[in-house]
Amino acid sequence: MEAKEKFEMEFPIQVSPALLYQYISTPSGLSEWYAENVNSRGEIFTFIWNGSEEKAKLMGKKNEERIKFKWLEDEEQDTFFEMRIQVDEITKDVSLMITDFSTEEELEENKMLWDNLVSELKHILGST
Repeated sequence: MEAKEKFEMEFPIQVSPALLYQYISTPSGLSEWYAENVNSRGEIFTFIWNGSEEKAKLMGKKNEERIKFKWLEDEEQDTFFEMRIQVDEITKDVSLMITDFSTEEELEENKMLWDNLVSELKHILGST
């Protein structure tokens, strides 16, 4: 299996950290923008797209700050995806920070996918 490299992206988003956290950490919130449907049973989240399912283990979360998942199919690799809320101490600007892993040939496609997903999230939240 080809090694995956870590990449990070930052998306400024005009919304309160508390509201944003609900959309990145709950099955109902994630179902509105990240996947067609999301279910959780304990630490295992099931993400459903076009009839196919992928499961991820919740690796950690901190209220109104971050949530981190590991795809079960990538269990042998040291990979994860994390969504972190960053608030500038001076301006109070809010950003959604994405950390994910990708193979080199899929990197641009994965970045575009995150762009599209976060664009949908901003639309739902009424953020520009």
